[in-house]
Amino acid sequence: MIELLPENVANQIAAGEVIQRPSSAVKELLENAVDARSTKIQLIVKDAGKSLVQVIDNGFGMNESDAEKCFKKHATSKIKSADDLFNISSKGFRGEALSSIAAIAHVELKTRTPEDDTGTQVIMEGNKLIKKETIACPIGTSFAMKNLFFNVPARRNFLKSDNVETKHIIDEFQRVAMAHHDIHFTMHHNEHLLFDLPSANRKQRILSIFGKKYNERLVPIEETTSISKIHGFVVKPEFAKRTRGEQFIFVNNRFIKNSSINHAITVSFKDLISKEHFPSYFLFIEVPTNTIDVNIHPTKTEIKFEDERAIYTMIKSCVRNSLGKYNVAPTLDFETESSFNLPPIEQGRTITPPSIKVNPNYNPFHKETKGYVEENLDLIQQNFQKEFDHSNQNDYTEDFSSFGTVSPQHFISYKNRYVVTTQENGLLLIDLFRAHQQIKFEELKANYSNVNIITQKLLHPLEVDLSSGDIQLCVELKEEFLKLGVEIDQFGKDSVVIHSFPTTSTSIDARAFIESCLESFKHENTHFEHPYEKIAWGIAESYAYSRLNKLKNEEINHLMESLYSLASPKFNVKGLPILSEIDENEISKMFK
Repeated sequence: MIELLPENVANQIAAGEVIQRPSSAVKELLENAVDARSTKIQLIVKDAGKSLVQVIDNGFGMNESDAEKCFKKHATSKIKSADDLFNISSKGFRGEALSSIAAIAHVELKTRTPEDDTGTQVIMEGNKLIKKETIACPIGTSFAMKNLFFNVPARRNFLKSDNVETKHIIDEFQRVAMAHHDIHFTMHHNEHLLFDLPSANRKQRILSIFGKKYNERLVPIEETTSISKIHGFVVKPEFAKRTRGEQFIFVNNRFIKNSSINHAITVSFKDLISKEHFPSYFLFIEVPTNTIDVNIHPTKTEIKFEDERAIYTMIKSCVRNSLGKYNVAPTLDFETESSFNLPPIEQGRTITPPSIKVNPNYNPFHKETKGYVEENLDLIQQNFQKEFDHSNQNDYTEDFSSFGTVSPQHFISYKNRYVVTTQENGLLLIDLFRAHQQIKFEELKANYSNVNIITQKLLHPLEVDLSSGDIQLCVELKEEFLKLGVEIDQFGKDSVVIHSFPTTSTSIDARAFIESCLESFKHENTHFEHPYEKIAWGIAESYAYSRLNKLKNEEINHLMESLYSLASPKFNVKGLPILSEIDENEISKMFK
């Protein structure tokens, strides 16, 4: 029953773990170029990496023998024995990247060492050596990957749109470029120069990627102990975003994802940003290589610390210290705080303890006596009656099928987001934010590509500064934005400008809107059938935030009418509840 897989099938399966999409190959090739001690690395991409991914470096290259051997399974120059796994200072070490790429693409390698007068060219297709010859080429390595997944069409069909794949490639490029600020990086996509990042210090590299406006937003952090060195930057709380886009953690110049470190930073920002926002940070951690294990994940984006608790505590302390040091976090000055300045006691004054006066004859259950408690109960009852005396409390004017009979005149608001109202068989709770978002989303979908869509030119166009990658994505989505009534253009090197919005959306937060739209495109989302729906959802989300204020009963009535006109009023497009019922039985159980 058990048979050995053919080598070509085994190679394709293994390649699927390492190379999941074009950006995976970009990461592996860039890291190989870094390990080759290059001072300049060029990335060239066509058609979001589906047609071409090429990395050219000026590193130490390979000789003729190594040029062919590097495509063998588990061929590596980084480690010699199992003990070396716990002292890894290089990016790659498993010898899987080139073998995996060669298994699912057409590969052309040109390489030359400083000691050789000529170089070597190797051409591979589906892990088969097609050609090997001596050529003239500069010192270093040029690795070109063409026609990714040519022999695995099913995998190619699972790739996302060019916009999404390009964004993933840019993300990987930026991570490697930030980790190695001393290397000159360039990136071309479809013959357009997207990035030109000369060698610089760490802060300059961050500014060259995310824009010069970040200069005033970055708060430096630095701490050195016997077990680690922590340095980098956190972004001031007022520039926190509603997305997690700009959260970067590097350990020994390797980009990682770590929920514990993220939590330490988030806790440090407690009470400085709202729950809907996330802190942005660029954190670089240096630890001895023998105190971490980087061999626990196929993509090497997760590592295991020897003492994670100590790292967590240090980061939390370090971030809090910097926020206080640079007057970002509010501090309590015990020397000047007026509430602690107690007046001196006059000489000869007698201090008497406070006393409590009790009426022994008071009986709250005696009908003839009306005490303090009963008086307050009367006042509460009067105020409660006023809330519901605008109209006849039992006058039900609407019948909403599956939710029973609703009284749209009477609503009690909670935190400006939720409202509760009575219905024939209990209570109905409404999430106003989700209701606004779903209604606006359906409206935008209905008006998509409508030439008669009503838009409003802004008196003062809104400028939003973004990273180079996000600007590139905005430009590529320009037509989709326009079909939804949003006119957007690139404005300078690191910002876009919004000229118009759909008429009913002019009060939304432009920055939050752009961030929400881009975040939908950066991450795979199965809730939307068409790409334009992601933009529509971003517009709807920002619009809903702008409507989170105290609404009058008439406005809530109109909102409910619009909600119940939708095909599915109870849930939004992501399947989250908009309405929730509490029937009589549940209410009765609460008081048993």
